[in-house]
Amino acid sequence: MANVEILSKEMIRPSSPTPEHLRNLKLSFLDQVAPPVYVPLIFFYPFDELCFDTISHPHISQLLKQSLSDTLTMFYPLAGQIQENSFIDCNDSGVEFVEAQVHARLSDVIREPNMAELNKFLAVNPSGVGIATLLAVQINYFDCGGIAIGVCLSHKIADGTSLVTFINAWAATCRGEVKIRQPYFDLAHLFPPRDLSGSSFTPNTGITKEKIMTKRFVFDKEKLAMLKEVAAAASGDGSQVKNPTRVEAVSAFIWEKFMEVAKNKMDEKKMYAAVHAVNLRPRTSPPLSEQAFGNCWRPSIAFISTSGDEKNGCPNVVPVLRSSISKINSDYIKQVQNGEYLNHLSKSKDMFMKGDIELCNFSSWSRFPVYEVDYGWGRPCWVCTTTLPFKNVVILMSTPCGDGIEAWVNMLEEDISAFRS
Repeated sequence: MANVEILSKEMIRPSSPTPEHLRNLKLSFLDQVAPPVYVPLIFFYPFDELCFDTISHPHISQLLKQSLSDTLTMFYPLAGQIQENSFIDCNDSGVEFVEAQVHARLSDVIREPNMAELNKFLAVNPSGVGIATLLAVQINYFDCGGIAIGVCLSHKIADGTSLVTFINAWAATCRGEVKIRQPYFDLAHLFPPRDLSGSSFTPNTGITKEKIMTKRFVFDKEKLAMLKEVAAAASGDGSQVKNPTRVEAVSAFIWEKFMEVAKNKMDEKKMYAAVHAVNLRPRTSPPLSEQAFGNCWRPSIAFISTSGDEKNGCPNVVPVLRSSISKINSDYIKQVQNGEYLNHLSKSKDMFMKGDIELCNFSSWSRFPVYEVDYGWGRPCWVCTTTLPFKNVVILMSTPCGDGIEAWVNMLEEDISAFRS
């Protein structure tokens, strides 16, 4: 068990004050409907004699603080405060910076990750309870010399794409890069904010206080090849699902197992839905850069009924997943922009709250360049997330070597054992 001792806490502010004309940043509609939780990532760096023997912990600390302060000048909203789910007061109040000593070996922690313990490497609880700052960082120094950097960014102002964009910019600044790609914060022009007061949908929809457990399932290159074969064969003649992706194959496999667990619990027939978070940036016209900072995603929803040929779920699952994602197109985005989508959100929320539909939610982070985050002492040996306050949520991440996928499955405590078997 890793004993984590907090050494210090302070607030880091932008190195240059935010100009007055940038003080108020409107939230976009997609920010408004985002859940009030943190998006957590933890980066593990093993002890490297060549690097760490010449750089002391105080020096590393100073490097990280100064580069974070410099990066916040570009990413100034992160040092502000959200007001009334309407705008960010970019007042340079700062971000939380925590330093901790971990009385354990880094290699032991990542060899057999204890999901309950990973939160110790974060400065805040990802559930967002008692949320104080939009960004919180914790630097963890292991007794063996290794380092883990835990980063939590409020989902109210950013999605996973923007979180990783910020972290890579911070790392580049820390290692002395001069040319950092500037983010831009004008998604509210593309997705204007709306009055949510008359809607039954709230940003808290889906957040649970029930006991959630997280299990990690690793699919290596060979397992992925096998799942892709199954996924391709599932479409019969192969015309519907040609060249299934890694994400499609793993999502289909997990969704099928999830449905098996759900069927064993239910007394009556239900619908099943697989929700995939879809990045809108490449789907807008013209496409947006990854530097477009904020929430720029929407869920695709694939439905399957329990009626029909449910024993052979695979022939239906893969094409249905692909079809649902393909519907997130320019027409769909126009509905999000003009306000029609708010009615759709309310109807979807009401439908799901009735309990007639069993949801399985996916978010693929497998293409995020998390293994490129180099602060000047090399790339991380492992990057992970932690438990999120949602049930039936699956986060897909790349393995360190890049050719596998780690599935982080969040389920109710009583369901997880059945799912594992």
